[in-house]
Amino acid sequence: MDVMDDRRPEEAALAAGLADDLDAHFEALLLAHQDRLFTIALRTSGDRHDAEELVQDAFVRAYRALAGWPPDRIRELRLRGWLTTILLNAGRNRARVHRVPTTELAFEPGAEPAADPLARSDERETWARLLAELTPAHRTAVVLRHVDGLSYAEIAEAVGRPEGTVKAHVHRGLAALRVAWLAEIAHEREEVPA
Repeated sequence: MDVMDDRRPEEAALAAGLADDLDAHFEALLLAHQDRLFTIALRTSGDRHDAEELVQDAFVRAYRALAGWPPDRIRELRLRGWLTTILLNAGRNRARVHRVPTTELAFEPGAEPAADPLARSDERETWARLLAELTPAHRTAVVLRHVDGLSYAEIAEAVGRPEGTVKAHVHRGLAALRVAWLAEIAHEREEVPA
């Protein structure tokens, strides 16, 4: 193990467990990461069914990879970023074969309850549409940073791009969302009769 292991303790423990007995600990890996991966898949693909299939595909690929690796390599894994990379690659492969519609994307910009559930639903739909209109690179970077909470270094590793490029994608994606949101608000004000 590295002299300085900056992984979360539970991630290092899970990697060690997988190295010792893959079959006994794989369910723990699945339970620890399935919701997070589903959220990423849903936000980047836009379709629930495709997101479910992408997550399943990612876990199958992860299991097959781990089954062929030596224990020392598994112990050193940064599971969070590694699984994210597998998921994103599976999504890219799927996108090459068939384009995924982005109309079902659900984006919840905050966890606070709204006074009016219908207004909150409309807001979620608006955010989903605006997020879906971003370029795939910007959408992926924004989702990984602001929905999943990955660091810039983790995102760079997951998408295979330099950290500076990732920062630029997040910044440009957020700027585009901000501009689109303000245009949406202005458009709504124009539609409301005085």
